[in-house]
Amino acid sequence: MSEDEKAPESAPEEVTPAAEPAPEYGSEDVLEDVPPTPPAPRVKARRSPWNRGRDRVVAALIAVGVVAVALVVGATSDSAATDRTESAPPPALPMAPDKVPGSMAEIWSAPSGATPVPVVAGDSVATADGGEVAARDPLTGQVRWHYTRDLPLCTLDTVWGRLNAVYHKSRNCSEVTQLDPATGRITAQRNGNAELGTQLVDDGSHVTATGKTLLTTWRDDLVQSAEYGQVPALVNAGKQPRTGCTYGTVAAASGKIGVIERCPGDPADRLTVYKAAPEKDDEPQVSFSSVLAGKRARVIAMSGDVTAVVLPDQKLLVTYNGDGTQRAAYPLDVPAGDLAADPPSGVEATTQTAQNVYWFSGSKVVALSRDDLSPRWTLSSALGPGTTFAQQLVVPIKGGLAVLNENDGSTIRTVGVERRGYQGPVRLAAAGPVLLEQRGPTLTALK
Repeated sequence: MSEDEKAPESAPEEVTPAAEPAPEYGSEDVLEDVPPTPPAPRVKARRSPWNRGRDRVVAALIAVGVVAVALVVGATSDSAATDRTESAPPPALPMAPDKVPGSMAEIWSAPSGATPVPVVAGDSVATADGGEVAARDPLTGQVRWHYTRDLPLCTLDTVWGRLNAVYHKSRNCSEVTQLDPATGRITAQRNGNAELGTQLVDDGSHVTATGKTLLTTWRDDLVQSAEYGQVPALVNAGKQPRTGCTYGTVAAASGKIGVIERCPGDPADRLTVYKAAPEKDDEPQVSFSSVLAGKRARVIAMSGDVTAVVLPDQKLLVTYNGDGTQRAAYPLDVPAGDLAADPPSGVEATTQTAQNVYWFSGSKVVALSRDDLSPRWTLSSALGPGTTFAQQLVVPIKGGLAVLNENDGSTIRTVGVERRGYQGPVRLAAAGPVLLEQRGPTLTALK
């Protein structure tokens, strides 16, 4: 026992008065002379309003109506119009080879019209076509799980280790479902206002849906963090910096979004960079906004605080610092036809490696340093930007693949690939020992 628990030694004993002796059993008269309570008067029970036959029929009709409404709502709800399966997490993919093989051939292909680039998520590759998102084994193309709705897909991408599927409903691409690529489990859902033709741009922490008049940005739980432009169902007016503008190309990096604006009253295009997560989601925080030296401008890449913009009329690639000041300007040798119009989705064809950012102009690949986005070298006769596969840079070219030195763009070797007459742009991605090619609406796996 602790000292606090010990009773004081000199404390007097508590004195309890002695109890009175209890009366002997049976000696107390517990019954008083109380007159008996008269019985309660009989009350006639109220007749139930549902005792008549007509009332029972009405009640039955109401019950049938409730069931019918429930069935109609269930049959027309989003869940009823969704078919989905789940799976156990897949096994790990085999490692990629030490170097790009000397020959590669098609091992499978699948329709994937809603993916602008191959979507590799974990140890699976995802296709998106019609209303179906399917996770496939990269080695066989076998479907591991699928998520299918009776709505057409707008686009699909992967970020945060999850898949974001955007569906077209009503007038725009408003339905977003986030899926675990390993199992097909739904991790988040949201309704939004993304425009038709949207593509998702991410910087690793936030995703932005592109559009001609509205850009919307979400964080990893699909909660909106920013909106920029013409906001539907506007609640608080005067929050957007400009009105009446249309948007060109969009890029993102380091928690910021860069966009080309074309606004009434401006003599030329405008470059605006704003935060992906402002203090209030309906009030953009603009880092800078500057009118450029020409029209038909295109923001092609962002890296850190540096933004690269192409000015077609001046034939220049211009870089800007985080405060909007011009950093440098470089001559640009790209065919005029490559820059005649913005890409339909508002996103340039770019990829990144540890060393460089690769921009595909439409016929050439321009390698930009990740440090300051300065041009390093250019490859002609390309079909798309490069990617890292088997620890080497691989770029799609006519008739196959070019394996290049990242430092100077010199060709190490070429690998022939049969594309069955397809001659359009090709986007690449790697999944272990498999190289994936997005050829228009078809995804093809090579090994």
